[in-house]
Amino acid sequence: MRKTNDTTLAKQRAADAIGKEFRGIGTYLFIISGIINVLALTGSFYMLQIYDRALTSGSVPTLVALSVLALGLYLFQGLFDIIRSQVLVRVGARLDKKLAPLAHRVTIDMPRFGFSTTESLERGRDVDVVRGFLGSPAPAALFDLPWVPVYLIFVYLLHPVLGAITLGGACVLAGLAILSEVMSRRFASASQQAAMVRNAIADSNTRNADVLKAMGFGGRAVARFATANAEHLALQTRTSDISGTLAAISRVLRMLLQSGILGLGAYLTIQGDLSAGAIIACSVASARALAPIDQVIGNWKSILQARHAFNRLRDTMIAMLQMHPVMPLPMPTRSLKLDKITVAAPSTGQVLLTEVSFTMNAGEALGIIGPSAGGKTTLAKAITGVWPVLRGSVRIDDADLGQWDEETFGKIIGYLPQDVGLLDGTIWENICRFSERDGPAIVKAAMAAGIHEMILRLADGYDTHVGPQGAVLSAGQRQRLGLARALYGDPFLVVMDEPNANLDAEGEQALMRAIADIRARRGIALIIAQRPSALSGVDSIAVVQNGRLGAFGPRDQILSPKPVLQPSSTHQSPNREKAAVA
Repeated sequence: MRKTNDTTLAKQRAADAIGKEFRGIGTYLFIISGIINVLALTGSFYMLQIYDRALTSGSVPTLVALSVLALGLYLFQGLFDIIRSQVLVRVGARLDKKLAPLAHRVTIDMPRFGFSTTESLERGRDVDVVRGFLGSPAPAALFDLPWVPVYLIFVYLLHPVLGAITLGGACVLAGLAILSEVMSRRFASASQQAAMVRNAIADSNTRNADVLKAMGFGGRAVARFATANAEHLALQTRTSDISGTLAAISRVLRMLLQSGILGLGAYLTIQGDLSAGAIIACSVASARALAPIDQVIGNWKSILQARHAFNRLRDTMIAMLQMHPVMPLPMPTRSLKLDKITVAAPSTGQVLLTEVSFTMNAGEALGIIGPSAGGKTTLAKAITGVWPVLRGSVRIDDADLGQWDEETFGKIIGYLPQDVGLLDGTIWENICRFSERDGPAIVKAAMAAGIHEMILRLADGYDTHVGPQGAVLSAGQRQRLGLARALYGDPFLVVMDEPNANLDAEGEQALMRAIADIRARRGIALIIAQRPSALSGVDSIAVVQNGRLGAFGPRDQILSPKPVLQPSSTHQSPNREKAAVA
């Protein structure tokens, strides 16, 4: 119960955070809508006066005066309608400006917690959906709904029977709106999920276009997409059928009701209970009373989509509200400690790493080896904070990773993943991580990675655009550029996952020099490697297999034909062991 109340409170806080600055605008739009709807009675009053006063009196000046007055009121109505429309468009743009960066921030973080790329990108599309909705006719219809009673009262005052019929028609149309909500809700949600599955397949096929072409199974990939697309289309068709059918019924009922009021009004006029002008006035007012309900039903699909998108944006805000500022800490200088960390894959919850502990001191380098799927990359992701730990802690200078704010942590860590992941931009932007251009620091990182001369040989040098995913560069160039990015700013801890997988002899020499430089400036280097050549610059080795730390010790001892394993759960660096012996 307590957890449910906390969740409800969090949702309320998120909704308040989103709507706080827009609440005043909503009140303003409500008042503007009231003015528009009052002015919309101009047509009814004009018809009433024309038929009951101007025609019966035969006075041309009266006709001219009424027409000029009606024209002025219509112009005012149109002006306020334009104002409302433009305000709604600007509210959408303002909401986009406020929420799009937050949504994109969560989009970046979601894959770390097991969400697919497509699911993550939906958060960004939610902002587009809400903004597009605010620029559509649907919000105007929603703002007009509260003013429907004004028209009902007007018709009732002209004749109670006609007022009752109009009220009954409004109730029937409201029932159709409720029915549309009930019938569409399930299909709309399922259609959204099917769309995400389809988009995920499309994204996967696009990313692996080279493989599909080279190995000749592009046709099967397209067939897989076609199956997912067919399911999405079937659900979307059901949703559209429901909303379209009910919208058509609504329009027909509204036209029948309008004609019925004209016919009944004519009968009442014949009986002497109603004037001729009142017939037209009732018809116009009743049509206006039912129009907002009819428009809401017709736009129900977009209303549902906007509501689902807003709910997801609210969840995004909840995630952001749960992030608290931390105390600024000084840059680390001493150690990296892992205290019995257990790590699970975010997407499946499967435990990949169990009870791993060791300590590294400044100026040391650790090589991490082991069989494939043993947990080496998982260990790197835990140390860099990419994946959260289930139990235990990763500490830099005794401070848990959660105690470092992201800006400072980015200066502490240099990370070279297996998939380098360059961003679409220039070489210098990728090296400095898209921060302000600091020429000396950029060149220093490039020289440390041994790619300064290679960059200079390019036509545009450091201003060369690497393209999406670094497509302009070779695999080796991308890896060395990723190394330069990891070394930028002389971070205290540098984690490299298979840093020599695509390197030639020159690249491996540059890697060894980079490791030596990290140690010389009292940093810590962690190198995950399968090729022994990458381990020549380390002083200790950790063996990770089956999700556990199988051995930890001096490099020569671990790599000897008969390594002496240390099965204890806590390991210290060789230098620390020597100090203890001394």
